[in-house]
Amino acid sequence: MSKTIKQLLLLSLFLATVQCAKRASPTGGPRDSLPPVLVNASPKLNTVFFDKEAFTLNFDEYITLKDISKQLIISPPLNATQYKVYPVTGASKKVTLKLLDSLLENTTYTFNFGEGIVDFNESNPATYLTYTLSTGATIDSLYVRGKVTDAFERETKRFISLQLYPVDSTYSDSVIYTQKPLYVTSTLDTTIYRFQNLRAGKYALIALEDQAVNYFFDQNSDKIGFHQELIELPQDSIIDLRLFKERRDFSWDKPYFINEHHIALAYFGDRKEESFKMISSVPEEFESLITPSRTTDTLNYWFKGVELDSLQFEFEIKDSLVKKTVQFKNPIPDSLVIDKFTSGTLRLLDKFELKSNLPITAVDDTFLKVTNVDTVQIPASLKIQENYDRITVDFEVLPNDRYEITLLPNALTDFWGATHDTLVFRTSTKKIEDYGNIFLRVQHESPHPYLIELLKTKEVVRSYTAPVAGGNYVFERLDPGKYQVRLIVDANGNKQWDTGNYLKKIQPEQVIYFWKDIDLRANWDMNETFNTAQNYPDLPESATASAVLEDTESPTQP
Repeated sequence: MSKTIKQLLLLSLFLATVQCAKRASPTGGPRDSLPPVLVNASPKLNTVFFDKEAFTLNFDEYITLKDISKQLIISPPLNATQYKVYPVTGASKKVTLKLLDSLLENTTYTFNFGEGIVDFNESNPATYLTYTLSTGATIDSLYVRGKVTDAFERETKRFISLQLYPVDSTYSDSVIYTQKPLYVTSTLDTTIYRFQNLRAGKYALIALEDQAVNYFFDQNSDKIGFHQELIELPQDSIIDLRLFKERRDFSWDKPYFINEHHIALAYFGDRKEESFKMISSVPEEFESLITPSRTTDTLNYWFKGVELDSLQFEFEIKDSLVKKTVQFKNPIPDSLVIDKFTSGTLRLLDKFELKSNLPITAVDDTFLKVTNVDTVQIPASLKIQENYDRITVDFEVLPNDRYEITLLPNALTDFWGATHDTLVFRTSTKKIEDYGNIFLRVQHESPHPYLIELLKTKEVVRSYTAPVAGGNYVFERLDPGKYQVRLIVDANGNKQWDTGNYLKKIQPEQVIYFWKDIDLRANWDMNETFNTAQNYPDLPESATASAVLEDTESPTQP
């Protein structure tokens, strides 16, 4: 072998040795995506004649508990003081539930851990792991399942409590206020529920948005859904429920002083015509005005014609008359403040509105002046709205224009005869092509009338309070954006949605949302069909772009 070839072989061997000696950077391997696996339980799953003080679940890897107080659902329910779950912190290969109180005799218990057990490294949950035991000779095996939806809102909240009450000789509808249910489960982070390991019998079923997590219905804070009839196992197995917020039972709160000549008559619940009266001795020139608050459950009681240090009222409370006195403390004179209520640009189908901090009881159009972009004065008038706190400035609104609204003193006069200084407001309108139109065809079979509402960011922007012949609804000159449509079945014909009542066994009126958002663009027409019998997301898109929209007069909407 020649010397040159020998040197080349030695060099190749050296380079290969160096390459083999290099250390590569560790890659870490694939991410662990597998949940922890239950290896065994002690006592074993579905143990009968259970008489232990604890049970333990053993896993194939280290686990930890995550949000276990919310995830763990025990049926029949146990108070948090009746058990303890370990490990409280840190990692372990086992979960132990220690019972601090005795269990009911001859009863099947289900411990659903939801997604509360996760592996220590990647937090992969052991989804809906359930441990079942019986203190009697058998494991009950019947079930009830279904779906919970919000009766009015488009989205349904998660972690809704489902509760079953056995019906026996002592049962009454009021049990949901006073006793805990025999069986509970939860939708957890879905809208689906399932009771399992139930015994045969008759039950009352309710769903509860349980704010206090105490299994009792609180009308003031909780939403409720209920099945109209008692259910009977094993016959009934699939039942859907609708959640609603009851209107709170009416009651008067304590009245209180706000400011000079202004008292608040607060109340709770759904007020209709509940009576009250002012019973103080006052001179003949005394006058009062009552306006409801727009933001709270309160009546504003305004008065004039007298200087007092207190007023006394009489309220009817639970079939009795109760007298309450309001003392006036450090009254501060109120001055009239008028401001714009209309914000941003003035929409073409809207009217310019003002708001007042004090009730307005008189207007005079001769002190009103409205000019357009060419400084030409245009006809305008003032109108007091029903609640005395807003004023409509009515004039012809044209596209792509600017307006200056001037109110001279005495244009508006408040309840006490005071007026304002000269006020000047400015507003403008957009071009026709800056708006879009929605043409909606509604197909709905029902013996009842219905309402159609167009919403944007959960606020109603347009509505029809009665069905339109032919089912064609027109929403013109809308700002671009995403809109939702809902249909409300107006079963009692009062032109509004009515909620339900558990004790009176009244279900809420049906609400149906169009299955998709309508994404409206400027200078577009959107043509949509809302068929409530085929309201699912695989219908074809039907939007069509238009040329510049013509400035045609819109049909009057109910």
